[in-house]
Amino acid sequence: MIVNDIFMPIGSTLEEVRAAALKKAGIPEKKAKTFLVLKKSLDARKKGHVKEVYSVLVSERVESLPSLSIKKVGERAYRPIVVGFGPAGIFAAYVLALAGMRPIVLERGLPMEERAPKVDALWSNGALDPNANAEYGEGGAGAFSDGKLNSGIKEKELSRFVLESFVKFGAPEEILYLNKPHIGTDRLRDTIRAMREEIVRLGGEVRFRAKVTDLRPEGDTVAVSADGEYRTDKLVLAIGHSARDTYATLLSRGFPMESKPFAVGVRIEQLQKDINTAMYGEGYDPRLPAADYKVVEHTPLGGVYSFCMCPGGYVVCASSEEGGVVTNGMSYHARDGANANAALLVGVDKSDFGDGVLAGAEYQRALERKAYLAAGGGYHAPCQRVADFLKGQVGSLDGRVAPTYRPGVTACDLGDVLPERITGALRLALPALDRRAKGFASPDDLLTGVETRSSSPVRVLRGEDYKSVAYPQVYPCGEGCGYAGGIMSAAVDGIKVALSIVEGV
Repeated sequence: MIVNDIFMPIGSTLEEVRAAALKKAGIPEKKAKTFLVLKKSLDARKKGHVKEVYSVLVSERVESLPSLSIKKVGERAYRPIVVGFGPAGIFAAYVLALAGMRPIVLERGLPMEERAPKVDALWSNGALDPNANAEYGEGGAGAFSDGKLNSGIKEKELSRFVLESFVKFGAPEEILYLNKPHIGTDRLRDTIRAMREEIVRLGGEVRFRAKVTDLRPEGDTVAVSADGEYRTDKLVLAIGHSARDTYATLLSRGFPMESKPFAVGVRIEQLQKDINTAMYGEGYDPRLPAADYKVVEHTPLGGVYSFCMCPGGYVVCASSEEGGVVTNGMSYHARDGANANAALLVGVDKSDFGDGVLAGAEYQRALERKAYLAAGGGYHAPCQRVADFLKGQVGSLDGRVAPTYRPGVTACDLGDVLPERITGALRLALPALDRRAKGFASPDDLLTGVETRSSSPVRVLRGEDYKSVAYPQVYPCGEGCGYAGGIMSAAVDGIKVALSIVEGV
């Protein structure tokens, strides 16, 4: 039976949770054969009296959760091709490999062991490699973020398969039951590399430095130009949300596509201890994890909301094109940095960026170039104290919060970088948010810009069978094609597409 709402003191052991669960279920210890933690969360409704809350499966019989069954297909005349090796591409390739279909992965970037030094070079001295950065390469953009795995999707069995797979390849077991699971950038990199090695062991191939430059649907197959010429009758398009050149290629080849709404804004950076106090109360238990938050404020100029909150983390450079600055957030598994940060975003649509399939992508690019120029180049980012932003003045960055963005920040007025509506909405939202959670937007908190890559500006149209509406041999997939938003949802979409291919053979 499932036992919910088991309230425990902070720091309780699993043995103590087990005893409490069995007592609530009325099962004697000697008869218990199954104890499985399903969920662990925090109840912080009473500041200063935070509790851990558990849901567990206990039984006098041996029980387990259902597991995903993957049909064995074996090799066919054409091997499936997966374009992109972010979360969607990784899990699509993994499922296809488990089915015995020996997929070929084409990834424009580098393997993790070569990609990480390229990212560090960008963060250290502004040396950008357009094909190996925080957007492109093994693991996709998620490999240089917080490794957050919480999602609002409802496919519980597929979500658990993602979590179980990550644990199998080195992620901490706690992600199976934490309410807001995360791996951390440091642990996620090793986990992804281990998954790649398993795909290869199962007969797949992962080819790096293989940027796809053309896709030519021909009859029942598609010809692919990358580091060579390929042909397949099953192509998974998991390109990621920053592949603007690939969007242009798809459009030129007649793929039905449309622009879609997305969001832009800044990274807000605060002292983690201020966020802990706001969420947990004064004198909070030091054993509590670094607190997170999710905020929304409706203004006459549009809704403002937080996204990709990184407790104890860092604001990072996620640029992938020369002459453009893009920010993102990152945390290590320990989440022990002095600062918290989150994207603070405002939604945009055709009324902001105009008509045209790629108009949203051009809107992003224009903002990124303005940020680059405003900060003086070198991939430094424009930055401003909250107090100065609200007054519309440049000011200084000498305050309680030290910026973590590398390769560096430049004091700027973000009102000169962001569109007037976005700036206005943020200026209305920040004081309101701080009134609701004191410490959320203190005068010395920092705003760093620009955040433009929260989601894809394009959707590559597909049907309910996951196939392109024009070319059934192509399967648009994941965040880059407009069907996911984050590691978990992208991974699940990759699984769904791969299962569709497997079951259809």
